Amino acid sequence: MSDAARTGTTETDVLIVGAGPTGLALGVDLARRGVRALVVERSGALFPGSRGKGIQPRTMEVLDDLGVREAVRAAGGPYPVGMVWEDGERKGEHRMFDETEPTESEPFTRPWMLPQWRTQEILFARLTELGGSVAFGRELVGIAQDGDGVTARFAAGGPVRARYAVAADGGRSAVRRALGVGMTGETVDPRPVLVADVRLRGLDRDNWHMFPPRDGHGHLALCPLPHIEDFQLAAQFPAGTAVDTSPDAVRAVIAARTHLGADDVTEVRWASDFRPRAALADRFRAGRVFLAGDAAHVHSPAGGQGLNTSVQDAYNLGWKLGAVLRGGAPDPLLDTYEEERRPVAAHMLGLSTGVHRGEVRRGAATQQLGLGYRGSSLTAETRADLPDGALRAGDRAPLGNPGGISLLDAFRGPHWTLLTVGTDPGAGADAAEGTESPGTGPAVVRTVRVPAYAPYGTGVFLVRPDGYVAWSGDGVEGAVAHLTRTLGADAALPRALGAGAAAR
Repeated sequence: MSDAARTGTTETDVLIVGAGPTGLALGVDLARRGVRALVVERSGALFPGSRGKGIQPRTMEVLDDLGVREAVRAAGGPYPVGMVWEDGERKGEHRMFDETEPTESEPFTRPWMLPQWRTQEILFARLTELGGSVAFGRELVGIAQDGDGVTARFAAGGPVRARYAVAADGGRSAVRRALGVGMTGETVDPRPVLVADVRLRGLDRDNWHMFPPRDGHGHLALCPLPHIEDFQLAAQFPAGTAVDTSPDAVRAVIAARTHLGADDVTEVRWASDFRPRAALADRFRAGRVFLAGDAAHVHSPAGGQGLNTSVQDAYNLGWKLGAVLRGGAPDPLLDTYEEERRPVAAHMLGLSTGVHRGEVRRGAATQQLGLGYRGSSLTAETRADLPDGALRAGDRAPLGNPGGISLLDAFRGPHWTLLTVGTDPGAGADAAEGTESPGTGPAVVRTVRVPAYAPYGTGVFLVRPDGYVAWSGDGVEGAVAHLTRTLGADAALPRALGAGAAAR
């Protein structure tokens, strides 16, 4: 009998604490990479409320790669137009978003509404489909680490031993507190907000109904959620108010601030309150433990950036953990998670705060399509004299269908992509177009050749598993050399690339 069996210890590669959107997305990404991961959740079930209800365009691309875009599209819907009410009368429409038309390279440009509980159900179903699971009712009470791994203890059940752990347990993260990692931030707005999911009569489901402040009351909004009977309520209160979240109090708030009566609220399904704040963890990595999602950064909900930034934390960390655990890439690769994601989180915190304060419009800035990693140590741009506005290494790899080849399809999956655009890739490009290199290591590479395509220009582009250009230049040799530097000399380099051996 092993030591683990004698002590009742569960062993895994990655322990993920928290089954919110961050933890579930990471669990899905690791499961499809063949990495053993255990997701644990303090509660007895998935989170029940609508809270983070906006899926931004870049996150829709991520969800496509994780295999859930169609489910998200089917369960969600576009944001309704705002309707301003006063004294029981409609006073006019309010457009909350600056709409951007889709293009070939950016096919998703509009936010998609989906209540958080439904997003989590979809990700949970995908995790289960891939053979993963969530252990509910596991409240973490302690975590320790050594040179080989992490040991977590829980209020109920035996300990878990993992090579790495990820704190995805929210803004009050027990893991972050146990590690002693500080969080620096500010109060975005001292006025608390009541958020609830309610069912009611007397309002249509074609508009996001808005009731401006009056008679000492704060702003109130009722937004119909897609494909279900619920409305999400958001009601602002004066600073210092102790917000009552009981069903009777929720009904009273709606009756006091709208033309509806308390009896028109037929059901209060979930309610909570919060104080809008912005905070950033001092570190995103502490030894073998990583912070992700709200455990690493807390946003105002304005602009819908929190959940989206969190899912993309998971997307960045997932391929790197997979490379280290499945293919022998060096541990320092994991340092680039903090290097890349902490500056992005800081930027998005500033954006969320600006939206909350009315300084930034929801639109192109909140889509997250323009984010990238140009300054990362994993990025190398080798082309000279690029014009302003040209695609560069570190940018999101544009999508499209050049020559009838779908880049969305080509990039989908846990592989790297060697993309040759409108040029002869030179020596080492003897791999058949559209094939993948053998093996299951971190350097599985799909090779794709397309004609010249305006968003790229011409050249050779090495696209990371998370859809960002890692390297760009004129020949395959440089791409393979960059892959070797990124994943280590012992990584299983793609034999389909003839330049691989020379690049070593």
